[in-house]
Amino acid sequence: MTYELTVLLINALLCLGLPWVYNYGYAKQPGVGGKRLMGNRDDLPERTGVAARGLRAHQNQLENLLPFAIIVLIAHQVNISNMVTMACAALFLIARIAHAGFYLAGITRIPGVNGVRSIAYFVSLFSMLVYTSQLFLG
Repeated sequence: MTYELTVLLINALLCLGLPWVYNYGYAKQPGVGGKRLMGNRDDLPERTGVAARGLRAHQNQLENLLPFAIIVLIAHQVNISNMVTMACAALFLIARIAHAGFYLAGITRIPGVNGVRSIAYFVSLFSMLVYTSQLFLG
């Protein structure tokens, strides 16, 4: 398996793992509980805190995983793998982990830097665009 496919797999696992985190937080919310989550989920209270942020982080990961997967799979199919594609894959993974972590923790700012979650998103987007350029240049 190529490095890029490995990174794609890790991103898919991140996507699969996020619901475990935010649903655990949701189960701890008053009026929810694990038993109600195992049911048909009718009339459950609105998600708050980490449960709401985690759901949004998961949705954002899904929205970014699909284009990344398409790019990686096309590059794999046409046998394009180089230092740029590997660096972009690594950068995408790091940015997506940071994005999810910042979102789950509710961190929007670190000392001296505002909008860290948005920055992580744009880094992942930029890495996909540079990766895609290799398909046209290769």
